[in-house]
Amino acid sequence: MVDATVPTVAFILANVFWGLRTGIWAALGTALVVFVLRLVRRESVQQAVSGLLGVGIAVAIAAASGQARDFFVIGILRNAAIGVVLLGSIPVRRPLVGVIAEFLAPSHLGAMATHSLPGLRGRFSRPAGELGAVRGATDGREPDPEPEQHWRDDPRMLRAYSWLTVLWGGTFAVRAVVAWLLYRQSQHDVTALGTVSLALGLPVTAVEILVTLWVVSRLHRHRCPEIADPPT
Repeated sequence: MVDATVPTVAFILANVFWGLRTGIWAALGTALVVFVLRLVRRESVQQAVSGLLGVGIAVAIAAASGQARDFFVIGILRNAAIGVVLLGSIPVRRPLVGVIAEFLAPSHLGAMATHSLPGLRGRFSRPAGELGAVRGATDGREPDPEPEQHWRDDPRMLRAYSWLTVLWGGTFAVRAVVAWLLYRQSQHDVTALGTVSLALGLPVTAVEILVTLWVVSRLHRHRCPEIADPPT
């Protein structure tokens, strides 16, 4: 989210003091700086490219319409789409927060049952093609054992992941609705629209991540009590 937040701040400030054209160049320049910094630090190229592309589309829309508020259109549509997908995954018993969490750190392995997160770190540090059984075949280690019970068959797991998905999906939906209402009221001054978009961005996401990690760690302890409380 930093790839979008920093250019947005630059756009808002430059647009307020010097107008739309300066705001567009400020956003593009800041996005390029963030992109280069990611490349220099050898961070995820995919994330750097997606951030730069998103800002590019946003400024293109604003430049074409001549209205600063249209810089936020792509963000509104993205939040609405993500919210619909997340909330729509719940009725079909495939809460996406659970799908992602179980892919990164399967609860039946108890990777987050303690304060350390070896399973999670291992999956972030390896390419997707080396996960699971493929990982075991490529690095000489045994593949992860299959669970005795799928997490979706555990009522507590399914319920918890569903509520977490509601949390994330509802937040994206609220962002989209609030931003859309402010978008309709903003003709030239986008200070309120930009400020609210930023306030509902990183700060709220940080809280969601903390809540999610706390709940997931409890689910891991629920599924692997022997790891959470090793015998003495």
